Amino acid sequence: MAEIKNFIVGENDTGIRIDKFLSNQMPEFSRSEIQKFNISRADKKALKLSDKTKIGDEFIVEIADKETDVAYDNISNDFDLDILFEDDDIIVINKPRGVVMYPSAGNKTRTLVQNLLAYTNLSTLGGATRPGVVHRLDKDTSGVMVFAKTDAAYRGLVKIFMAHDLTRKYVAFVWGVPTWGGAEITGNIARSSRNRQKMSLVKTGGKPAHTIVNVMDVWTRPNVSMFRCTLMTGRTHQIRVHLSSHGFPVLCDPLYGREKSHIGSVKNPELLEFLKNHNGQMLHAEILEFVHPITGEKMHFKASLPDDMMELKDILDNE
Repeated sequence: MAEIKNFIVGENDTGIRIDKFLSNQMPEFSRSEIQKFNISRADKKALKLSDKTKIGDEFIVEIADKETDVAYDNISNDFDLDILFEDDDIIVINKPRGVVMYPSAGNKTRTLVQNLLAYTNLSTLGGATRPGVVHRLDKDTSGVMVFAKTDAAYRGLVKIFMAHDLTRKYVAFVWGVPTWGGAEITGNIARSSRNRQKMSLVKTGGKPAHTIVNVMDVWTRPNVSMFRCTLMTGRTHQIRVHLSSHGFPVLCDPLYGREKSHIGSVKNPELLEFLKNHNGQMLHAEILEFVHPITGEKMHFKASLPDDMMELKDILDNE
């Protein structure tokens, strides 16, 4: 059975393309997916997704169920799940580094969602390949994640993430030693026009992004610091883009790390070997706090640093 959603344009959402407005309302779907939905106006007037929104516009979106689902077709337990919490409605796990979130064109199997489906049921509302998914971590970012097991939990979690009514704290090892103990970074983020795999700060357009940064530790000799980053918004690659743009790129980050310009000054052979041989940015989603979408209970989860980040810290501490 198709799912029906209604959206009404408010004062802050006027003057933008309809497909962009709907994408903002349904962050669990990409704009290309939304363009395939059956979308109509409540007043029955003709609709083009490139049209601009007006205050009071009401749109009806019909999301049809798909008969086949690559996620369900290829469920597997390729790796052990590190489960932090589970009840009838949600499951919270500590995602390992190097694991893709859900099936895509280049990754049909061995994804986190497929492993979860081998263990438990997930809400189907996230889409054909993303059942239960309300937020994401990059392949090479580890840490705390919550998934919806029921449709009610899914709807509740989507509202929480859309409203940013939660706490998300990350730990990052970065190049550079700041002269400050804390800072706030703001700046709109959009997809790079030069490299579609990257995001970048833009002066106009894009989506507002806000990151609070606190220094946890510094190692002046190798010019490395350890930051705790609190997400006040949740944009793609937000922490990596914000830190890199302000001169503190995350270690081992192939997209934003500018590794070659830093690694030449490393004298410690053990650190040098780690940096040359390690795959994946040194970024970990450490803390996730939110109100349970069904019970209303305050939830707090913390995932310890993964082994590779602990190894890096030991090397730095023994400098």
